[in-house]
Amino acid sequence: MKHVFIVNPCAGKGKNQASNYIIPRIKEYFEKNGGNYEIHETTEPYEGINFVKYYPVGEETVRFYACGGDGTLFEVVNGAYGKENVEVAVIPLGSGNDFIRLFGNKEDLIDVEAQVNGTPIKLDVIKCLGKIAINQCSMGLDAEVCAGQAKFKKIPFINGEAAYTASLLYSFIGKMKSVFTVQFDDKEPFTAPTLFCYCGNSRWYGGGYMAAPHAMPDDGLLDFVHVKKNMPRIKLLGLINKYKRGEHLDWDITTFERGKKLVIHSDRPAAVNIDGECEYVNDCTFEIVEKGITFVIPTTSWYFDRVEKGIICDNKPMK
Repeated sequence: MKHVFIVNPCAGKGKNQASNYIIPRIKEYFEKNGGNYEIHETTEPYEGINFVKYYPVGEETVRFYACGGDGTLFEVVNGAYGKENVEVAVIPLGSGNDFIRLFGNKEDLIDVEAQVNGTPIKLDVIKCLGKIAINQCSMGLDAEVCAGQAKFKKIPFINGEAAYTASLLYSFIGKMKSVFTVQFDDKEPFTAPTLFCYCGNSRWYGGGYMAAPHAMPDDGLLDFVHVKKNMPRIKLLGLINKYKRGEHLDWDITTFERGKKLVIHSDRPAAVNIDGECEYVNDCTFEIVEKGITFVIPTTSWYFDRVEKGIICDNKPMK
């Protein structure tokens, strides 16, 4: 097996922190244990997609390690999608690291040995606008917040969760006028003033907001959450912490469904969030690709144990 580490030197806070932390540990492991490996530091945004996409792969399996945050994982997944004999692993070095929260603590998952000796499994992914999301897609207030989150991350001492919360509060001022026509699978479409419409393959986004508390990335289904806007801003502000904890599915303004496809139409361009990558559209479709990526669960992960014990499953959210 060939081990290829895609390192984002700008992950987290401070240029080259990620490189200075993880590269010596990668070299130390392979100098001690042997093995075929390569380290590639990305030089600009999205450069990792093409590096992985056009990396030569033959009969030998190539495992690509996304060493960075959720943005680095997005690049590696989109480069690896559709390639044979390819696996994806994550060494979380970013400020958010939302996707890996289901698999363990950041401190446990940055272990190089645990990643190299991890277990590959097949996970579902979401296809939207020609891109692939392994974690989530959304439209509405939360997508507008995501679009503005990058600005707040540039402020010193504001991490992923704080940047999301700051952008959320800022967006409450003028980003709450969405009216969407929504269709779950082949059900009857409906049109409603919308706070947000979320499609989850896993549970968290925005630096720790549990938008889809029951989602599992290997169950062949996506979790759809539609929240109507039918109350004043001041009341909605009081619900933010409950939403963050995943306590919003029983609200009378919430519709929760599981399915394969979600279609959204907006008469005016609205932000769509595809694993943190945002653009403005009138129409989009979030559709599952079952077992679309081979993902590596490190030996330090609690995933298999907690699934076996029923601690994390599709009807019991993990606190």
